[in-house]
Amino acid sequence: MKSDLKIKNDVLEELSWQPNIDETQVGVAVKNGIVTLTGIVSDLTKKDAIESAVKSIAGVKAVAEEIKVKYGDSDKHSDIEIAKAAVDALDWNASVPMDQITVEVDHGTIYLTGEVEWAYQKDFAKRTIENLFGVKEVINNIQLSHKTTANDVAHKIEKALERSAHIDSKNIMVHLDGNTIVLGGMVHSLKEKDDAEIAAYRAPGVTNVINEIEVEYSPVYL
Repeated sequence: MKSDLKIKNDVLEELSWQPNIDETQVGVAVKNGIVTLTGIVSDLTKKDAIESAVKSIAGVKAVAEEIKVKYGDSDKHSDIEIAKAAVDALDWNASVPMDQITVEVDHGTIYLTGEVEWAYQKDFAKRTIENLFGVKEVINNIQLSHKTTANDVAHKIEKALERSAHIDSKNIMVHLDGNTIVLGGMVHSLKEKDDAEIAAYRAPGVTNVINEIEVEYSPVYL
């Protein structure tokens, strides 16, 4: 299995491979499969791209992301401009009930509040606006209203995992506890773990997902 040194080299190679990432802006440290990222980037899109690239590397157990977003003076957007862009984007997303969500912006940070029925709606609301220009961070405080969970919800999630080309579903266990799904088992990458959680959130009636899936990691000492 991969050593920390091998994981670090793979991370650096993957970052240099991505055309929208300047790997010289990123510091990478690895210990026991946990990758710590540091540095400063010019927008949130680049920060998210870096994190996504690292999560795709086999052997990465977790990511401690400490990258900061710092816009140049010429790139700064006012909070009013950011708020308008966020509201417009949410209005255009048919999966988000905009009439149930409130948007507030403070120094480039967007705060979402309100109540929706489905976990995927809360997730989509954040995803819709987090890459808008000028946004530094999105704090998602949207609450979920409880909805009766279908008896076969666990089976639906298992089938969704089986359909995915990116998830090794045979090693994932699904447990239903009220409106909460508990995921367990073992996968090969942090991205698989995240994809399994996303699939679970899309099931009808699910208001919370506890992701206890472990990423396969066995250190080798060189």
